[in-house]
Amino acid sequence: MSEVEAKVQEILASLPSLYLATTKGDTPWVAGGFFAETGLFILGMLLETGGTTLANIKANPHVAMVVSSGDPFAAYLQGSAEADLVDDLAEVEVTKTMLLAKAPQIEPFLSAPIQAIRLRVRYWRATDVTKGWLPGKMLEATNP
Repeated sequence: MSEVEAKVQEILASLPSLYLATTKGDTPWVAGGFFAETGLFILGMLLETGGTTLANIKANPHVAMVVSSGDPFAAYLQGSAEADLVDDLAEVEVTKTMLLAKAPQIEPFLSAPIQAIRLRVRYWRATDVTKGWLPGKMLEATNP
């Protein structure tokens, strides 16, 4: 595993939430949400069914995200992905289980009307100021 792959894996494993940027027409939108990773390039999320984020994804599945602690000197990720709606009930349950294991505080959200989504990450840019990674180091998916 390369140094960049290890850093991406470390950041994904250590942080439970991200900021997801979506757009519909010429109106951008950013929202926070919890995620669980099933590898370096696949993330699962749950979104409220009546929210702007999901409406935007239905109109335009191209999304961007930031995985960060909020500390500008801590390592963080920026990425681009394709968002897929997940309707298979077994896969929705797996997503819920993974999210509960990673972020137990999401439990009250599970009683709301929700939609599971899968983010197929095209690339990550890992930035680590303490390592001198400015600009960040790129890690591209081989099969996005």
